[in-house]
Amino acid sequence: MEKKRVLITGAAGFLGSHLCDRFIKDGFHVIAMDNLITGRLSNIEHLFPNENFEFYHQDVSQFIHVPGKLDYILHFASPASPIDYLKIPIQTLKVGSLGIHNCLGLARVKNARVLIASTSEVYGDPEVHPQTEEYWGNVNPIGPRGVYDEAKRFQEAMTMAYHTYHGLETRIVRIFNTYGPRMRLNDGRVLPAFIGQSLRGEDLTVFGDGSQTRAFCYVDDLIEGIVRLLFSDYSDPVNIGNPDEITIGEFAEEIIKLTGTSQKVIYKDLPVNDPKQRQPDITKAKEILDWSPKVSREEGLKLTYEYFKSLSEEELHHKEHNNFDAYIK
Repeated sequence: MEKKRVLITGAAGFLGSHLCDRFIKDGFHVIAMDNLITGRLSNIEHLFPNENFEFYHQDVSQFIHVPGKLDYILHFASPASPIDYLKIPIQTLKVGSLGIHNCLGLARVKNARVLIASTSEVYGDPEVHPQTEEYWGNVNPIGPRGVYDEAKRFQEAMTMAYHTYHGLETRIVRIFNTYGPRMRLNDGRVLPAFIGQSLRGEDLTVFGDGSQTRAFCYVDDLIEGIVRLLFSDYSDPVNIGNPDEITIGEFAEEIIKLTGTSQKVIYKDLPVNDPKQRQPDITKAKEILDWSPKVSREEGLKLTYEYFKSLSEEELHHKEHNNFDAYIK
């Protein structure tokens, strides 16, 4: 029996690489695509010897060409951390507009089903808590985070337009804070930032007064939810995340306890438009996908900490090189 073929954009990134592993494990032929502006080949190099894995070094915002049939496309190409999308705002907007247009056009040609990675950031700084899929959000389109938030909102709108106008099979996952191995220490997100500071013996930096909340989902749980959504019959957006909400201040204390370090917490001004609350309502995921997170934060943090402890001194103490300059146009 011929293997199903899946294209994963952003395949060398944190989530994309875990998706590559999952689909290889499940017996698919995986076509991985990444321009490596934020992704790392080290995340997927273990798959290179596999005859059912191929890699295209390609920018999906410019064009996408994949020979042969395609059954599924998962569009995960996008800077996803504040440090990245604030440094390359135009590229972030391009991959959420030109990139999704190219993916959807390819899906029409190949008669493939598309799943797009949206985000809880479409809700902005929410006035509804927890956030349900019916909430339209509170986003500042011209603020510093607007380049990411609006790229994802446009991506959803474009996807639904292809679904309703062309009858394309589409799925939309709204991803809440996720963590696990292969996160980048210097990407500006709270969990790797805290662990990186702990490992380097630095004080933990909390922005704001620490009362803002997040809800962290372990990567294995997230991947399971994404796969279930892809193979479901549901085309409207679905929240996938862990509703176990915690304040950033409490989370900092958890990290200090986990790492056994004696750093103190220091406070700095909250970034502009930073969401003060974040918690998914996962009622739809439970009812439609029979999905809910299984990995506790305590268990997931231990696994993630072990990964970060295994990093080289160079990775731990220096910012990783990304070829941003080549893409700033």
